[in-house]
Amino acid sequence: MSINWFPGHMAKARRQIEENLSKVDVVIEILDARIPMSSQNPMMNEIVKNKPRIVILNKSDLADQNMTNQWMNYFKSIGTYPIALDARSNNVLKRIEPVAMEATEEMFQRMEARGINRRPIRAMIIGIPNVGKSTLINSLAKRKAARTGNTPGLTKSQQWIKAGNNLELLDTPGVLWPKFEGDVGLKLSLTGAITDRVVHLDEVAIFGMKFLIEHDKETFDTFYKITNYDVDDIVSVFDAIGRSRGMLMSGNEVDYEQVTNRVVYDIRNGKIGRYTFDEVNDDN
Repeated sequence: MSINWFPGHMAKARRQIEENLSKVDVVIEILDARIPMSSQNPMMNEIVKNKPRIVILNKSDLADQNMTNQWMNYFKSIGTYPIALDARSNNVLKRIEPVAMEATEEMFQRMEARGINRRPIRAMIIGIPNVGKSTLINSLAKRKAARTGNTPGLTKSQQWIKAGNNLELLDTPGVLWPKFEGDVGLKLSLTGAITDRVVHLDEVAIFGMKFLIEHDKETFDTFYKITNYDVDDIVSVFDAIGRSRGMLMSGNEVDYEQVTNRVVYDIRNGKIGRYTFDEVNDDN
């Protein structure tokens, strides 16, 4: 699936990030733990450059734990500071604050050597739409400081937010890159980073079903209470789910649109199980 999607507000957001980078001490990049590589904007490496970076593997409660551990090791190996968490949890500040202090300690030691007193750490929050940036910020600030929702693109402007005694956060709008092809677009859509309006949702459902049949067929079959289908014929999978769940139209025909929406919803929200769709390999 090839998608071109670069709304004007995203181009503006990139410029804002570049212009404000000099004002912050550390960058906190929010990724979706289910797709750590696919949810990482490749433009950010170029933009952030040598600024210390904390990588938050958010929604880790929906991801495969063993795979998350592998991704944690990967991000450590490339010099970033990874944390796996659920942004909705109560201990977010306690998890992030000490890592932010570790990532900026060398900088503050240099400042103190020049006679400059310590101040709160200034952190920029970056990430593509709908990876949980606003939820994380609200958890850190312990108040509703940023709008949240299950729709990409809610954050439109930048704002400074105080978190605890040691952190000041600069929120930024979610930024996607101009073009992505192949499985990346499917993974972004399956996890909700791309609005459903710009994709063929049936392709997304097919990708998700094939992944589960290949990696966890027993759980997939048990969840939908299906047995008699041909794994090489995706239509038969739709038919099996539709008939098992009673998603039928007049004439006893399967309602494929309803099956599509249901499968995407179930996978996206962790109803079937915890899955990670990106694997750590030598190409990362």
